[in-house]
Amino acid sequence: MGSDEAPVRVDSWIWSVRLTKTRSLAAAECKAGHVRINGERVKPAQPLKTGDEVRLFHAGRERVVVVSRLIRKRVGAPAAAECFVDNSPPAPPREDVLALGVRDRGAGRPTKRDRRDMERLRSPR
Repeated sequence: MGSDEAPVRVDSWIWSVRLTKTRSLAAAECKAGHVRINGERVKPAQPLKTGDEVRLFHAGRERVVVVSRLIRKRVGAPAAAECFVDNSPPAPPREDVLALGVRDRGAGRPTKRDRRDMERLRSPR
């Protein structure tokens, strides 16, 4: 595990503590503006410090975490959970998420209008 005095890239830290599956996905989230540190949008190479609040909008929900320890390498899930304090709002119930995009069996391929309507229902913003 890394030491607390050396800064760590935000995309590397998000991947290391298992908030995203890959580092390139973490970097893409930063570039798209879905990552904020202390309320400011950041680039992937932004240095992270202990005590920073990281907000990540990923996979349809917002994750709010406070950095308690900096690490550079990906570690196991129990060790990764010790590196941040999770202040995220609770995830929506699974039944609500699945009910949005259900189509009747045998209804055929959705039209372009159907796909747009489904995307509008799924997008949280």
